[in-house]
Amino acid sequence: MDMRTITESRTPDDQRAFICEFLGTLVLVFFAVGAAVLSGQYIGTLGIALAFGLILLAVAYAVGPISGSHLNPAVTLGMLVAGRITVRTAVEYWIAQVLGAIVGAALLLLVAKQVPGLQTHGAFGTNGYGYRSAVGINIFGSFVTEVILTFLLVFMYLAVTHRIALIGFAGLPIGMAYAVIHLIGIPLTGTGVNPARSLAPALFAGSPALTQVWLFLVAPLVGAVLAALVHEVTHPALAAVRAARAAAAESETAARAVGEDG
Repeated sequence: MDMRTITESRTPDDQRAFICEFLGTLVLVFFAVGAAVLSGQYIGTLGIALAFGLILLAVAYAVGPISGSHLNPAVTLGMLVAGRITVRTAVEYWIAQVLGAIVGAALLLLVAKQVPGLQTHGAFGTNGYGYRSAVGINIFGSFVTEVILTFLLVFMYLAVTHRIALIGFAGLPIGMAYAVIHLIGIPLTGTGVNPARSLAPALFAGSPALTQVWLFLVAPLVGAVLAALVHEVTHPALAAVRAARAAAAESETAARAVGEDG
């Protein structure tokens, strides 16, 4: 996976990164949420959790060297707060992720409609609390759960992608963490930790899901910010590296301005 720095200038690779985030999020929603919608009664919580973890791992190796394989607005926010990417890049990623998730959910709905008797209204792999939770967890418990689970995911991204290029088995801990997060979260909230993944199925599931989706948009973003702040404390050397890069960029800009004036 490749984490581009905040001092990076725009390159032709930015378009490739947008496409990869779009396709990666599409694949994540179609296959991972699809495992819950189409196969949940056959594979159970463990199978669904493994589906989420394995598909994220696979996509990480496929598009990670190009975009970083965020596939999640919360991860992108964490990278932004940590100073890994620019605001412009973050906005482009968010657009790609939401669009990819919606297209993935639409394709999943198309397939689900071909299955006789399969219920999609109000369900469709969406997240929920209270009567929409398997264990009836309340709104406060759901919020705390989503914050904690997203914190772990984003912290893992930040911890294993602290260099410009990531090689070897770096995507493995992220996929493993994602699977464990779902093992814990599925009985509680259905596991959101990804605003794009939560929003897209809810758009097609209807009002029962849409009335609660706000929590799964807000809580993951809170968890992402906390993860970035904590990472600053646990990995302080990175702050010095970013400061040096920022200083170098400023010096380069100043030198270029002097050259143009001359």
